[in-house]
Amino acid sequence: MQDLYIHNTLSRKKELFKPINEEHVGLYVCGPTLYSDVHIGNCRTFTSFDIMYRYLLHLGYKVRYIRNITDVGHMEDEVAETGEDRIGKQARLKKLEPMEIVQRYAFGFREVMGLLNLLPPSVEPLASGHIIEQIEMTQKIIDQGYAYVEDGSVYFDVEKFAKSHNYGILSGRSLEDQLNNTRDLDGQQEKKGRLDFALWKKAKPEHIMRWNSPWGVGFPGWHIECSAMSQKYLGETFDIHGGGMDLIPTHHTNEVAQSVGCCGNAPVKYWVHTNMLTLNGQKMSRSLGNVFLPVELFTGKKMAADSPSATPSQAKLEGKHPLFEKAYSPMCVRFFMMQTHYSSTLDFSNEALQASEKGFNRLMESYSTLEKLTAAGNSSVDIKKIETDCYVAMSDDFNTPILLSHLFECARIINSANDKKESLSQADIDLLKKIYQNFIVDVLGLKREGESGKSAEALDGVMQLVLDIRKKAKENKDYATSDLIRDQLLKTGIQVKDGKEGTSWSI
Repeated sequence: MQDLYIHNTLSRKKELFKPINEEHVGLYVCGPTLYSDVHIGNCRTFTSFDIMYRYLLHLGYKVRYIRNITDVGHMEDEVAETGEDRIGKQARLKKLEPMEIVQRYAFGFREVMGLLNLLPPSVEPLASGHIIEQIEMTQKIIDQGYAYVEDGSVYFDVEKFAKSHNYGILSGRSLEDQLNNTRDLDGQQEKKGRLDFALWKKAKPEHIMRWNSPWGVGFPGWHIECSAMSQKYLGETFDIHGGGMDLIPTHHTNEVAQSVGCCGNAPVKYWVHTNMLTLNGQKMSRSLGNVFLPVELFTGKKMAADSPSATPSQAKLEGKHPLFEKAYSPMCVRFFMMQTHYSSTLDFSNEALQASEKGFNRLMESYSTLEKLTAAGNSSVDIKKIETDCYVAMSDDFNTPILLSHLFECARIINSANDKKESLSQADIDLLKKIYQNFIVDVLGLKREGESGKSAEALDGVMQLVLDIRKKAKENKDYATSDLIRDQLLKTGIQVKDGKEGTSWSI
């Protein structure tokens, strides 16, 4: 099996990937908190892990991919663990049941993931569906002496844990540094230490989501769900845990502490984190007004106001965000995201998206050209080396930008062979088709939009008719009609190309 190297946040270096169980991989990724629509930052993270998932499958691993949904315990102030439960607050404001809120946004989340062509995870567990597991894990941590009960709530004792374990092993920060950079929190006097965090919270009378526990009526803390659910589906120690890098200092640091405090084992071999998004060089934030939803950027599919997940603002703003000059297809956006390594900052801008659209179209056009290409003698290029280079790129910490550079070299060769400037054997054409299927379709998850089934056949038939009419106009020296057809098609996004081998068209 191909050697794969992954940058491990835990060791801060690239490591040779060796799964705990040969040929089997356990992958856990922190999913969304469904109190609002999925934002573009979520999409970048989940798309990055979708590509990793796809490549592991392509290499022949049997992957169990778990991506949770948080539907309880995520408070408004994540650090202080105060304020209202985010989903409970939305339920109160909208006068709905909390699970109605979750269902509404889960539908929208999955629709957006579908538009971006993400493979569904093996299991998508909800925190509210695993209350028993969280209670049991909390009790084990208490039994190990790393948690204490205070007035119906249970807190993890960080300073006691740190006496025998490295609490900052994932973030690289010492306990002293974390204490010095943690503010005193009002209303948290029941905690022994400033870094202590809730495993179980006592429910106030007005709190909607509540369950019985050995410590009274309450609800789980935010961090315990991922430790409990990853352990349930992947075991006490599993291969890869992923998420956005913003989760490292608190959520993932506390996950490590909980799991070690419960079982005594490091829960994960390889921690993988994606970097942040910026817009025109600025960090995205609601205060700057530069946060946007995928449906405000996408074109090609309407999430109408009568969609179960859509809000009136979605229906109004779909594909019409004021920060962008035009809307883009989901595949173009997916393609844009993979032009930067998952661990690097990704900056959205009109110029970058426009360049990505051109690049995506060029790659897809070369795919169509490849399918029609015929052999012309002996090959003048080494296609086998390009295939090897593609594997080297993806096996070097899933380096999609380098992979794309090799795929564009394939596109150059295909277009050159189509123009009779280079020759390709049938074996090389077959190998190029294999490379495109393996890496463009299977690994990168890109697809040619609007080119499927009867619709594609019908469009091709109509275009052949239009091109025949244009050809006859040119034969009759009616160049005005010929140019008019070409120009009007271009306005609709269809480009007509005249070449030595005849006229072709592309979207």
